[in-house]
Amino acid sequence: MAEKKVDVLIIGSGHTGGMAAKILTEKGISCTMLDAGPMLNFERDRTLKPANQLPFRGLDAPGRHPHIFQASEFSANQWVDEKVIPYNYPAGQQYNWVRIRSVGGRSPFWGRQSFRLSDYEFKCKDHDGFGENWPISYKDLESFYSRVEGIFRVQGHTDGLPQYPDGNFIEDNVPWSNAMQRFVDAGKKMGVPVTKPRSALGTGGLAASINLLIPDAVATGKLTTIPNSIVRKITVDKHTGLADGVIFIDRHSYREMTLKARVVIVAAGTLETTRLLMISEIANSSGVLGHHLCDQIYGAGIAASVPEARGGKGKRGVTGGGALIPRFRNLETKTPGYLRGYAVNVSSSTGPMDARWFTEYGSTLEKKLDEYYGSGFITNIMGETLGHYENHVSLNKQVVDAWGMPTLTISTKYGDNEINMAKDMVDTTAAMAEAAGFEVLVRNYEFNPPGYSIHEQGTARMGDNPKTSVVNKWNQSHDVKNLFITDASVFVSAGWQNPTITMCALAMRASEYLAEEMRKGNI
Repeated sequence: MAEKKVDVLIIGSGHTGGMAAKILTEKGISCTMLDAGPMLNFERDRTLKPANQLPFRGLDAPGRHPHIFQASEFSANQWVDEKVIPYNYPAGQQYNWVRIRSVGGRSPFWGRQSFRLSDYEFKCKDHDGFGENWPISYKDLESFYSRVEGIFRVQGHTDGLPQYPDGNFIEDNVPWSNAMQRFVDAGKKMGVPVTKPRSALGTGGLAASINLLIPDAVATGKLTTIPNSIVRKITVDKHTGLADGVIFIDRHSYREMTLKARVVIVAAGTLETTRLLMISEIANSSGVLGHHLCDQIYGAGIAASVPEARGGKGKRGVTGGGALIPRFRNLETKTPGYLRGYAVNVSSSTGPMDARWFTEYGSTLEKKLDEYYGSGFITNIMGETLGHYENHVSLNKQVVDAWGMPTLTISTKYGDNEINMAKDMVDTTAAMAEAAGFEVLVRNYEFNPPGYSIHEQGTARMGDNPKTSVVNKWNQSHDVKNLFITDASVFVSAGWQNPTITMCALAMRASEYLAEEMRKGNI
């Protein structure tokens, strides 16, 4: 008796897996979703304990998360244990790979910044000659962006900037604080736009797959979710060359099982998706799978003080609030020293200052912190990194994870383009802060290692040419027509923007295309 096939098998339940499930099930297509982690239990998993009740007093267990700067014992249950699933990188090429395995993926932990890409990203090669253009333009994705913004309830302000496309916003017309207005005015004099930030409000404090996408799919009665399922391999029918299902392992029992499928969607996150495709030895006739890894640089910026707000004297409206400087370099004119551009997150604090911003110690430091209390003003870079071919990942068959699967070696590094970009950002925002009347306390030109932004992209890039790309403009594998990839691995360039809204728009577009192809009997 032939084994029953599911219609669409979705690997991963984050933003793009959830979006695929929502769109497909609402069109009447049955989906089965596998996730490597458990269902989240917020009451249990978000229990707060004082440091003295924790085995390591709030510090993380040695060796558990050596590369996750964000990890501590207070948040240890959300990160993948690197003793269970290790990875490595060549000497001098540190990579900060932040992984979460639970239903919903990293979506509950998204910072919710919501920016559209523009044709400065989609047609990047046309502007500066580097890399490749995407096989789609902004127009191809515009309507999908609007629908995604409606689902996630994106708040923002309409600015009319071509490099920062406006969207379907809950309009933000809250007045600037006095300090922020001065910074905005300083930017105008220097030709630097300062805008309102754009972020997803979501519902109930979350803008995640588990509260905005998967529930809609479940409501159709056409979604089956199987947690704690480690997909070991995507299988291919040797007669047709089509994907016909997966082999997966139960996370707890280590029991190996198979599941047959008519269509397979991979949405496991850029590097996990690439790792699985490599292990499965599929979708790589081009030889580019795993290459062109890119993200954004984070960490460089300034810390300043608003003088009249010191000592907690800043009354309501004097300080506070946030802003965004969208990319303004290398648009119509060329900036010496680097390609592409950066954005800047700006925030004005009404609380305590960071002790690291001062050189004093002991009682002198305490006095300084009291003196400067409530006057903080901070900028942080979000800079595009270039997708060089040599920035890549490969399988390490000598080191396997707890389920016997090869692990990844991640080989990537930043160069002069990022160094020069960060210097320009720090010098520019410092000059703006001084022009606004602020005291600049720190100029930090150092940025974090690759991966820190948690925006890894590009290792299964899309394109029209099967010899230079992994998927076509519909997120469909060139080699295996019933295999789709919906996460950020398909990005051709990183841009300066948080990728989440673009990932969701691409996943929505790909899912609607897939549904129509299935209806026609083409897949």
